[in-house]
Order: sequence, then C-alpha cells, then structure tokens
Amino acid sequence: MDNPGRGYGPRPTGGGEHFDGAPLYDVPPEGRPGDLRPPDPLPGPLPYEGVWRFTAAAVDASVPQARHAVRDLLLRQGVPVSDDTVHGLLLIVSELVTNAVKHAALLSPMLAVEVAVGAEWVRVSVEDNHPYRPIALEADHGQTGGRGLLLVREVAREAGGVVDVEHTASGGKVIWAALPLKLARLP
Repeated sequence: MDNPGRGYGPRPTGGGEHFDGAPLYDVPPEGRPGDLRPPDPLPGPLPYEGVWRFTAAAVDASVPQARHAVRDLLLRQGVPVSDDTVHGLLLIVSELVTNAVKHAALLSPMLAVEVAVGAEWVRVSVEDNHPYRPIALEADHGQTGGRGLLLVREVAREAGGVVDVEHTASGGKVIWAALPLKLARLP
C-alpha cells in the first residue's frame, strides 16, 4: 500500500556557472582576487522533505492501513514532528479515509492518500472521485454521527493548521489538512 517515492517539483541546484561553464566564485569583502572561494551552496530540500502518494480500495480495511502507512512514512523519513502533531495527523487521516469509504465508495471504488512534507509543515490529503463536496457543519447533539469533518477542522485549528476541500480535474474532490511541524523535543 505504501509508495515511498521522492517528491517532485523544482529543486535548488548547487553553485552557479558562468556562461562559459566555469564555476562562479564570490569575491571576499576585502576584494582581493587571490582569496576567491566557491560560493556557499544554495539550500536544498531537507532529507525528510517530499511528496508520497498511495492508493487503496474504498473499504473499511483501508482506514487502519492508511493510518499505519502515514505513521510509518513519517518515522522512516525521519520527519522531526512532535507526538501531538503525529496523533493529530493520524486522527485526520482516519477521519478522511473513513469519510471516503463511507460516503464516496459507490462512485469512487479507489481513493488516494497523499503526504507532503515541507521544511516547516506536513500536509495529508485524501482524494476520491465522488463529486459531492462536504462541509464541516456544527455538531448536532441529537445525532450520533456526522462529526468527522468538524473534528478534522478542530484538530487542525488547535495545531495551528488549515483544512480545505478542492475539486479535482476529474470531477472528484481532495480534502486536505496542513499542520505546522512542531519539532520533537530532543533528550
């Protein structure tokens, strides 16, 4: 179920090159040409940054599988994330996959889970091909269900994150939550 691919998109490169292919060098503030040194390398992505995506059948068994896959990915990549943020992310993944299984499976027998990790944030999203775009409603205390997206919104809000729902080009939707990375305490 897991696809540990590296992220895509533009990546910074190392030092520049002159038009003739020779490396560019910085001149020190003193301006002495004999003290030339290579330029400082441009910052590249951190080792844990990237985008990973996997698909699963829209069945009940996919809920714990998705949660475990996200947890294992964060551990394997060495993402410096606090325990509270991990617990929040896993709860969000569980709720979003459960919603896709429960409400979209008829029109979308497969779902996709994506984890994107940046230097200071982590985003999880669940995509299905059902056109219905849910909204997080206020809790109806007379009902026993219907609080999943409300819970997702509150978990994200408490962590300083955001949640949104977007239409996909194929007519489905992707529901995502992005949380800031709160670095785990070092012993």
